[in-house]
Amino acid sequence: MSNLRVLIVGASITGPTAAYWFAKMGAKITVIELFPQMRTSRQNINIRTTGVSVMRRMPGMKEAVRAKIVPMEGISIVRENGRPYGTMKATGNHDQQSLVSEYEILRGDLAHILFDLTKDHEAINYVFAEQIASMQQDEHRNGPVTIDFMNGTPSSQYVLVVACDGIGCGVRDYIHPARDTAPFVGGRTICIGPDATSGNRVTLIGMSPPSGHDSVLQFRKANKLGTEELKIFLARHYKGAGWKSDQVMQGMTEAEDFYASEMLLIKSANLYKGRFALVGDAGYATGPTGTATRLAMASAYMLAGEINKHRGNLAAELKGYEEQMRPLINGMQRIPPLVPMLIGTQTT
Repeated sequence: MSNLRVLIVGASITGPTAAYWFAKMGAKITVIELFPQMRTSRQNINIRTTGVSVMRRMPGMKEAVRAKIVPMEGISIVRENGRPYGTMKATGNHDQQSLVSEYEILRGDLAHILFDLTKDHEAINYVFAEQIASMQQDEHRNGPVTIDFMNGTPSSQYVLVVACDGIGCGVRDYIHPARDTAPFVGGRTICIGPDATSGNRVTLIGMSPPSGHDSVLQFRKANKLGTEELKIFLARHYKGAGWKSDQVMQGMTEAEDFYASEMLLIKSANLYKGRFALVGDAGYATGPTGTATRLAMASAYMLAGEINKHRGNLAAELKGYEEQMRPLINGMQRIPPLVPMLIGTQTT
């Protein structure tokens, strides 16, 4: 399948996973990433169920993940004085897990592991600090897609363009305008845990009900202005939250390892159009369900599998991908009743 030239947009978890499986099929892959290098920050995530199954099919990955596991014995919900209401621990069974997974890892570490597994493959070419400037396809002739790039990469033609660039995906609007929603609960949550190297790692989660849409707009405005404005916004948003909030805000102000993003449910009517496909958060971000990583890894594996199954018939390949993914998406976008309450506590 050496004549299958694929452009993958996004070099985080989903992109390298898709590149790995496309390369196994004999395709030639270009992966472009907006940032100038792999990103190392972000919060801890977990690999579960279908994600574990895909990981086990990638030689060397499970061992690399185990070497980077976040030291987390459980999650405790605490009172203002720090005493816990209760603690949830991992079950040790990847098929039936609690909120704590056997494979808890920092997002940046997992992205680097997948990048390291693929960066030296002769069929995979990573291009950083690059993005799409324009896309053209003659839909009447069903020919390849011509991509013009923004930052110097020569224009080229691809049989398939796979969007793996998360909730900010630009290809999604071309395929179908997506609807983004958020859980209808408000609240502020502070999560503190040990870092793999030293000190503590803190995650702040703010949930906004429909009546709090102004805070979402303020976050987006601050996000466009950069890190310092985001820190100012968060410090204002968490003022008076109690417990260790004052210490956390002081640490956040001084922190160099800082990352912030929206948490959305994205519901796309279609996962593909012509020679474009959405994979992972770009097409079906799962919000606060805790299923995004496993869905991203499974979807990349499944897309490559359908293309391998229907070799040469792109319409059947992408149709098969959508049909296989819909039941998974519908199940993993279902928000468990207690989750919004846990991560959007109403007491502060």
